[in-house]
Parts: sequence; C-alpha cells; structure tokens
Amino acid sequence: MQSRQTEIISLARSCLAVAVPSGQVVVLAKAARVELLQALGGSFTVKLRGRLYRIDGRHADALGRPEPPAPATPEGGDDEALLEQVWQQLRSCFDPEIPVNIVELGLVYRCRLDRTWRGKRRVRVEMTLTAPTCGMGSILVEDVRRRLLDLPLVDQAEVKLVFDPPWDASRMSEAARLQSGLF
Repeated sequence: MQSRQTEIISLARSCLAVAVPSGQVVVLAKAARVELLQALGGSFTVKLRGRLYRIDGRHADALGRPEPPAPATPEGGDDEALLEQVWQQLRSCFDPEIPVNIVELGLVYRCRLDRTWRGKRRVRVEMTLTAPTCGMGSILVEDVRRRLLDLPLVDQAEVKLVFDPPWDASRMSEAARLQSGLF
C-alpha cells in the first residue's frame, strides 16, 4: 500500500463529523488538533485521539480548505453527457477508511436515468457496502444522494442499498486492488 503524508490541523471552528466506522454523528471542537489522513472527493478523514472521523466537504473551512465547487451543467444537456457526469459524481464518493472511490471499489451495482415530468432527470442507483454491518452505510448513501442532487439537471435521486449479490474483493477494479494492497 502506498504511504501517505499526513498533516496536523487545528480546527478553525467546531464542526460536525461522523465517527468511522460506527457512523455516529459528533461535534469536533474548535481548536481541536486533528491529523488529516485523507482529503478525497470533497470529504476528509481525520484522526483525533486515536479515532477516525469523516468531515463532509460542507465543513471544509473548519480545516482551512475551500468547499468543493458545484458541478456545471453538462454541454448539450443530453442524457449521455449527464450520465457521464453522474458517474463522475459517484467517483467523487470515497470510502472514509481507504483511499478508493465507491465505483472503483465495485460498490455501485446499477445506475440509470429517467426523465421527470418537470423535464429534469431522476437518477436511480443501487449500491452495496463492503460489509453489511458497516455503520457508515447511511452516511455513504446520503453522500451519494446529495452529490447526485448537486447536478443541475437532476431533481430526484434514489439511492438503494442492496446486499444481493454480496460484495467481495473481485468486484474491485485492478487499480483499486493495487491501491488498497489487495492483489
């Protein structure tokens, strides 16, 4: 597995975080000194007193980082361009414990677009988790849903968590297996 450099940051303000892997929402206090372990896809994984926490990009300023920019409307506005943008958004969702996005991890089973009566699009995603008991499941599902709703042409996003078929490492891309140390 590749080594990563970490950075110690004093939080500029109190902010919400999610304990990993339990999924419990907590408040990290202003001036808490956290170790930044991962900053990928607009979310951050930090360590504080031996515990891991995920901080959403909406709280990036607490870490002295800019909030990720909103996606632009795809050129042409056609379904093919939008579907590519949907997959880009899915690739911006990362497992908080390993530096691999949910697409490369093989967690996304299905993704499709439908037109809504308002002329916009509904995105329907079926995804799974690496373990059914993962406390981060609802957090990842909400992260996916919110990122899809950030797309200008999308007005509905349905993200369904499924466990059939069960996930296993064979679903990972080759790059993800190499990056995570699973050959």
